[in-house]
Amino acid sequence: MKAHSQFTTATRHDQHGRWPQAESVDDFRHNLAIVQARIAAACQRVGRDPAAVRLLPVSKTKPESSLRLAYAAGCRMLGENKPQEAYGKWEAMQDLPDLQWSVIGHLQTNKAKLVARFATEFQALDSLRVAEALERRLQVEGRSLDVFVQINTSGEASKYGLPPEEAAAFVKALPAFSALRVRGLMTLALFSAEAAQVRQCFVRLRGLRDQLRQDAPAGICLDGLSMGMSGDYEMAVEEGATVVRVGQAIFGARAMPDSYYWPVAGECAAT
Repeated sequence: MKAHSQFTTATRHDQHGRWPQAESVDDFRHNLAIVQARIAAACQRVGRDPAAVRLLPVSKTKPESSLRLAYAAGCRMLGENKPQEAYGKWEAMQDLPDLQWSVIGHLQTNKAKLVARFATEFQALDSLRVAEALERRLQVEGRSLDVFVQINTSGEASKYGLPPEEAAAFVKALPAFSALRVRGLMTLALFSAEAAQVRQCFVRLRGLRDQLRQDAPAGICLDGLSMGMSGDYEMAVEEGATVVRVGQAIFGARAMPDSYYWPVAGECAAT
């Protein structure tokens, strides 16, 4: 797939903090339908099958009541940034056994035991120390975990993720962790109204994935590209995203600044 820079798809980062709150099952159904329609339109522009793109609704900071409405509207996997917050929601929603959880934020090794206990997916793997901690706890739990390797495609010091040049050596070390099922790469693009700069982050991730796939170790799957959030998911789909992480366009705006959700210095992208 070539870069689709000829498209004039704009970011929606100027809408950050302005999305109306979803307060009913109908609100969630409406918002989900709009996002899915935009994903389908982006796929059509580049000749992709919309079925190849998974929408991950991101419920971070939202109360349990809101998550239950999203579930009633059809959501069966929700994305959360903070392991402790996600674990608490999982505990409170044990009556919904088919609801799965994706942890998409930075993980400290001392929180690995929480993620190993309840998560189906972890999208921010960027260190062997975290891989080792997860492996150890998953073995105790008798579970396995789908993981995406997080890559810093923007070059911002404020962002977590591996520098692209370190990705190959990192991926080659992952077969040692049998409880981790590698599914692909993840990135946070620049939080910018400059569409060309945002798109370049997605182009970089796809190019790196294509390069790494050529000599990936046996059993390591790099098909997945988790990229794109509420402000830029259409552009990410044009560039090959297989997972888009959309929060505010589905749940509504959040009250807190981004620095609360992503524990890093400086401004980061919003889901």
